[in-house]
Amino acid sequence: MTELGELGLSSYEEQAYRTLLVTGATTAADLSTASDVPRGRIYDVLNGLASRGLVGTQATEPTRYRAVEPAVAVDRLLAERTRELADEWERYRGVARAVRSNLLPTAPADASVWLGSLGSEEMQTAMREHVRTATESVLATLGPPYQHASWGTFETEVAAFLDGAADGLSVSIVLADSVVDSLPETFPDLVESAPGSVEIRAHPTVPVSFDVVDGELTTVDLPSPRDSGDRLGVVGVNAPEVVAAFEREFEALWADATPLL
Repeated sequence: MTELGELGLSSYEEQAYRTLLVTGATTAADLSTASDVPRGRIYDVLNGLASRGLVGTQATEPTRYRAVEPAVAVDRLLAERTRELADEWERYRGVARAVRSNLLPTAPADASVWLGSLGSEEMQTAMREHVRTATESVLATLGPPYQHASWGTFETEVAAFLDGAADGLSVSIVLADSVVDSLPETFPDLVESAPGSVEIRAHPTVPVSFDVVDGELTTVDLPSPRDSGDRLGVVGVNAPEVVAAFEREFEALWADATPLL
């Protein structure tokens, strides 16, 4: 490809333009002969060059055509290519946005979010009713935001959680070591009074607080972005693949944890 071709001229347009630079103003018929552009194409070629500001006309009979100065022609072709590239850049940006959006995982259709700060009355009620839906087992972890809060802040939630456990329900809880450090001496009594069968272990690091109910539902705490010791809310998901992933995470933590009570 020639340099003028890279700037957007077809081979016939380049032939016609370069010939006009040599011949000066001339008719379409004479230009066709001099440039070897077919007679059947010469008018289309000249009209295309004229529309791009590379060729001017003289009001004679027949019409005569003349080439604009090369420097002017090159500047106009460059401006044209710049506009085209800018449009192409915007088009690709749009494609990228669409692809980026399409590549994101589809949010589960069966998910819910409950807003509530740590220790709030609405979360105490939600916690108690949530556990009461369990019929076989509850697997739970306590990490953030509990590990950055005082026992007085989340005591009521833990009590509501344990109170909701029905007789015969198996409850397994992994506490982050930093949560264990905040527990009062009366904590064992609170666990002993729970209706269900409760087993608790401690782990050095619990990355996220969540629970899994009957292997069918998982809820995950959403720590507050402003206060590491508070919660924004809880999201609940019953998509099987999500629940299974959290169940595997719990099993890994449980295997490495130390029995507490």
